[in-house]
Amino acid sequence: MEFNIVIVGGGTAGWMTAALLSKLFFRGHSVTLVESEEIGTIGVGEATIPGIKDYNRLAGIDLTEMIRATQATFKLGIEFVDWRAPGSSYIHGFGKIGTDLMWLHPHQLWLKLKAMGKARHFDDYALNCLAARQNKFCFPDPRNPGSPIGHIDYAYHFDASLYARFLRSRAEAQGVARIEGRIVAVKQRPEDGFVDHVVLADGRTIAGDLFVDCSGMRALLLGQTLGVGYEDWSRWLLCDRALAVPCERVAPLTPYTRSTAHDAGWQWRIPLQHRTGNGHVYASALIDDDTAARTLIDNLDGRPLGDPRPVSFRPGKRHKAWEKNVVGIGLSSGFLEPLESTSIHLIQTAILRLVALFPGRGFDDADIAEYNRQHHFEFDDVRDFIIAHYKVTQRSGTPFWDHVRTMDVPDSLAERLELFRASARFFVHGKAELFREESWVQVLLGQGMDMTYDPMVDMFPEEDVVEFMNDIAETNAEVAAAMPTHEAFIERHCRAPSLA
Repeated sequence: MEFNIVIVGGGTAGWMTAALLSKLFFRGHSVTLVESEEIGTIGVGEATIPGIKDYNRLAGIDLTEMIRATQATFKLGIEFVDWRAPGSSYIHGFGKIGTDLMWLHPHQLWLKLKAMGKARHFDDYALNCLAARQNKFCFPDPRNPGSPIGHIDYAYHFDASLYARFLRSRAEAQGVARIEGRIVAVKQRPEDGFVDHVVLADGRTIAGDLFVDCSGMRALLLGQTLGVGYEDWSRWLLCDRALAVPCERVAPLTPYTRSTAHDAGWQWRIPLQHRTGNGHVYASALIDDDTAARTLIDNLDGRPLGDPRPVSFRPGKRHKAWEKNVVGIGLSSGFLEPLESTSIHLIQTAILRLVALFPGRGFDDADIAEYNRQHHFEFDDVRDFIIAHYKVTQRSGTPFWDHVRTMDVPDSLAERLELFRASARFFVHGKAELFREESWVQVLLGQGMDMTYDPMVDMFPEEDVVEFMNDIAETNAEVAAAMPTHEAFIERHCRAPSLA
C-alpha cells in the first residue's frame, strides 16, 4: 500500500520539502502539494547560509542551473553597520579565521595585539571578510588546503520566489502532484485525532498518511486544527514587522548581505543579479509604519521598483513541531527574524530531520519525541545567537536600543556571554549547534564586548604573536588581491539570462 505524503502550502518551505522528499522517497510513496494562488506566500527571504549547499547537493541540483534560474549571487558573510555604535562596521564571515597558534585560536592572539595597540581590523585576519570588503569572490580550492583559499565558505543570495519556482519544476518532474485549491476544512480521525483529509473550497478531498504543514504563520494544521501552542519570544526580540521592497541594482555587486541598524530595528540589503532586495525590520510598538517606510526608502541605494510590502510576524516557536501525523516546516513551526539569514536554513534542517526520523505507518512516539527535542534545541540555539546581537551593543538614546541593551536574556545565553567575557573562551555544546565558534567570535568582538584574552597567550613572546598575526593578515591580503571581482566571476561562470 502506498504511503501518501500531503504538503499543505507552497512557497519556499513547501517546494523545498516536495523537491527533496520526492527525490529520496521514490518507491512506495506519493507526494502531493496543495496550494492556493489566492493566499500567496511571504517570500521575502533571499539570503542563505552555507548549509544550503548541502540541501542542493542532496536534492541533486546543478549549481550553475540554480544560480541562473534564480538570479543568484554569492555570499561570503554579513556586514553589520552601526550595530556596535553609529559609524561602526564589522563582517560576520563564513569559513575559517586565520590559523591557530598551537591550541590558541586567532581571536585570542588578536585581543593581545589590541591590548598592545598593534591590532589591525579583525576582518583582515579572515579571508572571507577581507574578500568581501574588496568585492572579490572565487570558489574554495581544495588543492591548496594550506592556503586560506582552501577554506573559503559561501552561500547564496537568490530570489526566493524564483527558487520556489525552480524547485517546483524539479519536484513535478519527479512525480509530485500539485493541486490548486483553498483548504476550507481539515477532517480528523475520530479514534486518535490524526488528520485524515483536507477539504477544498470546490468540495474535493485530499487524504494522506503524513501531512506536512507549510501553511506559514497560519499553521492551519499544526496550530489551528491540532491546537499546538506557541511560545512567544517578543520580550527578547522586539521586532514584529517588516517592510520589503526591491530596488534597482547598483555597482559594485557586493558578495555579502548588509544589515544596518536603525532607531527601532534594522534594514537588510541583499544584492541579486537583476535587482537588490531591501527590507526594514522593526518594532511596531516603537515606530509607526509610515515612519518605518520612509526610513526604508530614504536608505535605498537604487530606485525603488515598487511600494514597500508589509509582513507581520511574532518571534517564537511552536511547543511541538510534530504532533500526531502532522509535521510543521517553515513558519508554521516558528519564526526568528531574518537577521542571520536562518529562515531557509531552518526549513532545510526540518526537512532533513524528517527524513532522518521518517515514520512508518505506526508513527512511533519515540521518533516524534526526538524530532521535537531537536526542534527545540535548534530554535533555542539560534534564538540566543540573534539576541546576542541586540544585548551586546553600545547603542543608546532610543527606547528600542536602551531596552535590548539592558534586558535580561535567557540563562543559556547569559552563561555563554559571561564565559566569553571572562577569557574569550567558547565551547560548542553539540554538533547540532548551527553557529560555531567563528560566528560567535566575530559577532561578539564586532559588537564590542569587553573581554580579556586567555592567559595562555602570555606563554608566547609578544614579538612572536605580532609576527604570527601579521603573517596571517599579509597572506590573506595577497590571496584576496589575486581573486576576481564578484561581478567578473558571475559574468564568466553563471550569469543569468535577462528577465526582460
